[in-house]
Amino acid sequence: MLRIATVNVNGIRAAWNKSRGQSSGLAEWLAERDCDVVTLQEVRAPDDLVREMLAETGYHVAHTEAAAKGRAGVAVLSRVQPTAVRVGVGEGFDDAGRWIEADVPMADGSVLTAVSAYVHSGEAGTPKQEEKIRFLEAMVVRLGEIGTGETHGVVTGDLNVAHTPQDIKNAKGNVKKAGFLPEERAYFDRFFGELGWVDVHRRLAGDVDGPYTWWSMRGQAFDTDTGWRIDYQMATPQLGASATSATVDRAESWAERWSDHAPLVVDYDL
Repeated sequence: MLRIATVNVNGIRAAWNKSRGQSSGLAEWLAERDCDVVTLQEVRAPDDLVREMLAETGYHVAHTEAAAKGRAGVAVLSRVQPTAVRVGVGEGFDDAGRWIEADVPMADGSVLTAVSAYVHSGEAGTPKQEEKIRFLEAMVVRLGEIGTGETHGVVTGDLNVAHTPQDIKNAKGNVKKAGFLPEERAYFDRFFGELGWVDVHRRLAGDVDGPYTWWSMRGQAFDTDTGWRIDYQMATPQLGASATSATVDRAESWAERWSDHAPLVVDYDL
């Protein structure tokens, strides 16, 4: 059994220190969940601090911070030391802190290419959105490369796009907003169509609304489950077909949240 989790921590220092009363933060969750691979997004901390914080967890750490201080940052944590680590998804994104790959050896001798990705949030009609589209274009190329290799591949993370109306509570009210624009969603049609990747969470959840992975910290969004499913595990066909369960580790209450996202945990039976 292979357990992979992904979560946008919304700042690793805050998530790590969220323990209060009977609540627990990232450190406790990592210990309790006992995952083989964990990917993190929006780490937002210097590399030396990240490694110091995670030193006692038992994980090998592959991490890249953004050139823009306090922004982005992604990591892959693995129980087995990776044989290779690569940063960046295309020209102009090497120092963006938005894409890191780690080749992790599996027990059967195969290799898993695990990717932690943090796609721009974007803003319709602005340069931010143009940058987001350029990143999604680069993803098309890289997913095509990974998907035709001999290794298993899993691209995980906060991809900041709700693919279908089932992935967002208020689809009609957001159709003109970044994260649910038709041109963004079309890329996910390609990921799960012509490129052959599997939307593992959707395959296992079936024809239902959600389950959501992000809720605004403002208002009653969390309490009313007014969320978005924007955190994914996209797998190559053989790996995707082996997935047996997917769980969103949603906090029991607003006060117990340690991020505005909830971890997505998937078990694979390779």
